[in-house]
Formats: sequence, C-alpha cells, structure tokens
Amino acid sequence: MLSGLFRLILIAFVIYIAFVVLRIVRALRRAARNPGPAASREKALVKDEVCGTYLPRDEALHEVRHGRDAYFCSEECRQKSRTAS
Repeated sequence: MLSGLFRLILIAFVIYIAFVVLRIVRALRRAARNPGPAASREKALVKDEVCGTYLPRDEALHEVRHGRDAYFCSEECRQKSRTAS
C-alpha cells in the first residue's frame, strides 16, 4: 500500500513539473512575439523631408526647427534643408 501512495505522489510531482515547464515555455514565446514599447519605439520610421527617404528614427539626424522636429538621412540633406529655408 505504501508503494502505491509513493507512486501516486511521484506521478503528481512529475505532472506538476511538466505544468511549470509548459507555463515557462508559453511565457517565453509570448514575450518573443510582443517585444514591448521600447522596441516598437526604436523601429519607428521618420521621413527625410528633403529627399523623401524613410529611415529608422534612431538612425536619423535630428534637429528642431521652428519648434518642429526635423529628421534627415544624411548631413548633405540637412545642409540642403538649411539653404532652402
């Protein structure tokens, strides 16, 4: 009788461990699909108003002009914008 109870406890323990592992795997998959707000902010595209090129915000040259944000793909476009103003 004691060995039957021991076997039941062992089976319950194995099922519990499998349940915990399954929850961890599901949480990791969910986190990989939804990277969060920081990653989406880095991937935001901005437009260079001089040449019309779209590029990631974190790679663009940024300048505030007349209280407005301006983004440029290169120093050349920034200079062209200054001479056009």
